[in-house]
Amino acid sequence: MKVAVLRFPGSNCDQDCLRTLRDSFGEKAEPVWHKDTSVTGFDAIIVPGGFSYGDYLRCGAIARYSPVMRAVADEAARGTPVLGICNGFQILCEAGLLPGALVRNRGLHFICRQTHLRVENNTSPFTRAGSIGQILRVPIAHGEGCYFADEETLRALEDRNRIAFRYCDADGAVTAAANPNGSLGNIAGILNEAGNVLGMMPHPERACEERLGSADGRLVFESLLGTALAATL
Repeated sequence: MKVAVLRFPGSNCDQDCLRTLRDSFGEKAEPVWHKDTSVTGFDAIIVPGGFSYGDYLRCGAIARYSPVMRAVADEAARGTPVLGICNGFQILCEAGLLPGALVRNRGLHFICRQTHLRVENNTSPFTRAGSIGQILRVPIAHGEGCYFADEETLRALEDRNRIAFRYCDADGAVTAAANPNGSLGNIAGILNEAGNVLGMMPHPERACEERLGSADGRLVFESLLGTALAATL
C-alpha cells in the first residue's frame, strides 16, 4: 500500500504526515510535488496543512491551480480516498472537491491548542474505526478555520450525513463555548457526496502518539489505511 502526501511551496505539515505514516503505521508514503501531473498508483492521497503559496490571496486559492490538483480531482472521481488537513481542507474547498469555505476565525486571531471533536459519522473511509459520539482530543493550528456555507449546503451536509466531526467539550456537548473558531454548526470536518473526500481543520497527524498529548488522531489514519488496504485485496 502506498500513500501520496502532497507538497506545495509553504507546506509545513507534509513531514508530520510522512513521519506518522512511515513510523507510526509502517506504511509506504511518498511526497508528491505540486508541479507533478499524476498521482496514479497511490492507494490514498493526503493534502497536508501549512501555508501553501504563503496563503496569498486567501488560503488555498493559488494551490487549487497547481497541476497536481487536477490529478487529485481525477483520482477522487475514481473513488481514491483523499484526506485534506487544515490548509488541505482549505485547498479542497477552493478546488471544488468540498463545498463551503474556510474564513477568518471568529476572534480574528491564529489559534493553536488542543480541542475536542465528536465523531458524527462512522461509515466513511476516515472514521469507520470509531463510533458515533466518540470524543477525540486533537490539536488545531489555524487563522482561517471558520467553516462557512449557505443554508442549502448546510442542510445537505446534515441530511446526507456528511458531517464527519464537530467541535465539542470534553463531555461531548456541542456548545458555542466549545467552538474555537466560529464554524457554523461547530463543524470541524466534512465529506464529499461520495464519501471518499474528507476535509478537517484539526491535525490528526499531531495526535498519533501519547507523548504528543494524545493518540486519538490514530482513528483517522487507521480508518483510512484500513479502507485503502481493503480496496487492494
